[in-house]
Amino acid sequence: MSSAKHISVWPWFVAQRYLFSKKTHNAINIITLVSMCGVAVGTMALLCVLSVLNGFENLVNASFTAFDPDLRITCREGRTFDVATSAFDQVRAMDEVAVFAEVCASNALLACNDRQTPVQVRGVSANYAELNDIRQLVVDGSFSIDERAMVGVGLVNTLNAAYDVPLTLYVPKRLAQVNLARPDNAFRRHEVFLAGVFATGQQQYDDATLIVPLTLAQDLFDYAYNEVSSVELKLASGANVDKAQNAIAHCLGDEFVVQNRYEQQADFYRILQIEKWITFLILTFIVLIATCNIIGSLSMLMINKRADIALFDALGARNAKIRRLFLLEGWMIAVYGAVVGIVLGVVLCLLQQHVGIIKMGAGYMVENYPVALRAGDVVLVFVTVLALGFVLAAYPASVLRQRRVANE
Repeated sequence: MSSAKHISVWPWFVAQRYLFSKKTHNAINIITLVSMCGVAVGTMALLCVLSVLNGFENLVNASFTAFDPDLRITCREGRTFDVATSAFDQVRAMDEVAVFAEVCASNALLACNDRQTPVQVRGVSANYAELNDIRQLVVDGSFSIDERAMVGVGLVNTLNAAYDVPLTLYVPKRLAQVNLARPDNAFRRHEVFLAGVFATGQQQYDDATLIVPLTLAQDLFDYAYNEVSSVELKLASGANVDKAQNAIAHCLGDEFVVQNRYEQQADFYRILQIEKWITFLILTFIVLIATCNIIGSLSMLMINKRADIALFDALGARNAKIRRLFLLEGWMIAVYGAVVGIVLGVVLCLLQQHVGIIKMGAGYMVENYPVALRAGDVVLVFVTVLALGFVLAAYPASVLRQRRVANE
C-alpha cells in the first residue's frame, strides 16, 4: 500500500526538486524565475488596479451618501403629485422613517453678472438639512434656505456670483400664453440672494443645482401648496432599507416609485461596474501574456531533462506519469507566482489604504489615491491567475505526449 502511494506521488517530489534545485544550465533557472516573476507582477497589478477602482467607487458612494436620500418617492406618471393624502400620512407615521422631506424640482434659467445658464431649481422643505449631511458639503458661506439660495460650486464659478449680487431666476409660466409682441411676459422673474456654496464632487449637482425654499419653488412653477415632485426619506438608525422600501411601496401602491440610493443612480453604478469588468478583462489578458512564459520555461526544462525522461521510461514510468511531472512543474510556477503576487498586492493596498504612499495632488477631494481591498477580489484574482497557469502548463505536457507517441 505504501509502495503504491509512493509511486503515485513521485511526480510531485520530482517536480518540486526541478523547481527549487539548481539546474545544469543557469539559463533555465533564469527562465523559470522570469516566469514566476511575470505571474507575480501580473497578479499584483490586477489586484491593485481592482482595489483602486473599488476605492473610487467608495469615494463616489460617500459623496452620494452625503447628498442623496435613503429612499426617494416619485410618481410613475406625471411630474408632480399631492402629498396631502392618507397614504403619505401613513408613510410619515412609520417607525422606519426618521425624516420626511418634500422636494419640488424643475428647470429654470439663472442669470447673474451678464451671465446666464440653465439650472435645476430644487425647492426643499425646512427639514432638508436633517435629511442628509449637506451642511458638511458647504465650502463657503452657511447653509440657509430662508428666502435665500444654496448654489453648487461649479455654478458659482460659471456665473461669477457674489453674496451682494442677486441671482435672477427666469421660469416659464405654466398657465400663460405666449404673446409674440411681449414674449418676456410668458416668464416669471424672481431675484434671490446667495446664502452659501456647496461642493459634492459630482458635476451634475455642482454645476447645475440651485436649492431654494419649497414655497418659493412652488410659486415659481405654479404648483399648489401640497404639490411636490418627490418625497425624500431618511430612515431611522438600524432600519432595514429593503424592508422599509417594500413596506412604503405597498402602502403607496403602483402609482408611485420608491427607489433606494443605488436605484436613484442606476446608470452611474452600471457604468462603474462595466468599467471595472472591462479593466479586469484587459489586465487578465496582460496576465495571460505574462503566464505564457510558463510554456517557454517548461519547454526548456523538458529539453534539459531528456536524459531523465529516458531514465523514467526505462524504469517503467507511464506516459501519463511523465506528463503529470511537467504539468505539476508548470502548476507550481503558477501557484507560487500567484501567491507572491497576492501577498505583494495585499501589502501595497494596505499601505496605500492606511499610510498613503501615492498622492493625488492638490485640488482633489482626497489627498491619497483611494484604495479598498475586498476579499472577493483577492479570491477572484487568485482563481483567475491559477486557471490561466493551469491551462498554459497543459500545453507543453500535451506536446510531450504527442512526441512520445510519434517516437513509439
